[in-house]
This record gives sequence, C-alpha cells and structure tokens, in this order.
Amino acid sequence: MAMTDKDDILLEGFFKQAAQQQIEDNGFTERVMQSLPDRKVEEVRRLSRLWTWFCIILGAGLFFAFGGMQIVKVATTGLTHMILTALEVFVVTAPTAEIPVNPWVILLLMAFVLVYLPYQTARRLSSVL
Repeated sequence: MAMTDKDDILLEGFFKQAAQQQIEDNGFTERVMQSLPDRKVEEVRRLSRLWTWFCIILGAGLFFAFGGMQIVKVATTGLTHMILTALEVFVVTAPTAEIPVNPWVILLLMAFVLVYLPYQTARRLSSVL
C-alpha cells in the first residue's frame, strides 16, 4: 500500500514538471493551419446533404430490392396476432382466476398506458421542439 502512494507521488511530480514545459514550434502550427484547405461552410453543408440523400436513396433501393416490405408486413402481422392472442387469453382466463380486479379495468389501463401516454408525450415533445 505504501508503495502505491509513493508511486502516485512520483507520477504527480513528473506530470507537473511535464505540464510546465514549453515547446517552441517556431511558427510550425501556424504554417500547418494555413496550408490546410479552406472550405466554406456552405460547400461542406451541400456535400453533407448530397451524401445524406445518396445514402437514403441507396438504403431505400436496397430495402425494396431485397424484399423489405414483405418482411415488414410479416413482422407487423405476427406482432398484431401475438398481441391479440395474448389479450384474448387474458380476457378468457382472467374471470376463472382469483383476481380481485375486473379484467376490463386492466385492459383499459393497458390501453391508457400504451396509447394515450405516448400520444401525450409526443404531443408535448413536438410543441417544445
């Protein structure tokens, strides 16, 4: 333990000395900065927009070329079927279990949490942004 403290003290002293040193560059930094290409902000923005649109178009083309819509349709159908089946099972089995709450109250609460709250959150966020 004492060895670690001693090492820490030595390291702190070394880095304090290194931080106080000044290195002369004889104008090297300024020459490098002047030799860098001077691009205007508008040119950079234009190139950025072109690159963004190129990537969007390429991504959309690959999405449709490899059957992305079919995958989205199947995933959406499967997800909807799964949710509806889970709700059906809950509504059918809840009255047979010893649940002190009406299952319709739970369904309405779930609808409130899954639909109304995200809607309100999105509405408030869009008004702030």
